[in-house]
Amino acid sequence: MLINTRAWVERELAAGERVEGVSVLRGGWTSQMRRLDLRGPRGRRSLVLRSFVTPFFVRHAEGLLSREAAVLSLLRETDVPAAALVAVDATARHCDHPSLLMSLLPGAVRVDDEGADERAALLAGQLARIHRLRVTARTRPRVYQAWTSAERVRPPGDTRRLELWRHAVDVIRREPPAYRGCFLHRDFHPGNVLFTEENAGPRISGVVDWVETSWGPADLDVAHCATALTLLHGVGTGMRFADLYTAAGGTLAEDPGAHLHWRLLDALAHAPDAEKLAVPWRELGRTDLTPGVLAHRLEGYVEALLERYG
Repeated sequence: MLINTRAWVERELAAGERVEGVSVLRGGWTSQMRRLDLRGPRGRRSLVLRSFVTPFFVRHAEGLLSREAAVLSLLRETDVPAAALVAVDATARHCDHPSLLMSLLPGAVRVDDEGADERAALLAGQLARIHRLRVTARTRPRVYQAWTSAERVRPPGDTRRLELWRHAVDVIRREPPAYRGCFLHRDFHPGNVLFTEENAGPRISGVVDWVETSWGPADLDVAHCATALTLLHGVGTGMRFADLYTAAGGTLAEDPGAHLHWRLLDALAHAPDAEKLAVPWRELGRTDLTPGVLAHRLEGYVEALLERYG
């Protein structure tokens, strides 16, 4: 931890507290995440420090971190298991890099195949509860931003199914369907959810990374998680997620064509660089997720979406 950032952190601590240890948290790629272990008159506790250090994210840090700080404050009054905000320096006025300080949540990210179906059901239930959050005109987040467009999609270089990709791209080329808006996490996937193991099985203990929180169709959050589940565990797991979501009380677009638009809008945002999403997963042990595996799963998923909803 650099000098200016450490000084800022220490000013935000309780009287008599000091940083006793710093360790890197794995599993993210947009920012540096560090666990800060503290000791003070009341004992020990730990915080998490998020810092944006790469030029792209530093340029956007003010909006991203300010949004996350506002969302964490909002979520304190809800049953969503999110971190408590301690402090934020979104413009690096005091820190070496734009940073946010928050509480440490229990649990760990789970991206292994064992137990994936059970965890998918828990993810669906948690996402449905997030979508039911009520906000005021003042606390409503910004309208969602699409992460790709028809002009930006690039099919995998070795695909033999260019017509499939052209068909999928034509779907998102159309005007976005009308939707009923709700509160979106916007980056909800297994890498941003923490689990603990109890006698009754896994339990969600935390939902992290609220920098992209938005207002938009529930289908878009479902789409993003389903794409990630496909890349992690296979097409079948990704395709089942929407059904798990509705079984948990969530509501999706009644028109299959509208739902298809949102599902493909997210899936095609990973073409051809699904590799990027898998980098932190490999750090967590998923070394089997090679570029070839990811490209094959993504193409199979696009085909399955067109067959079911097209």
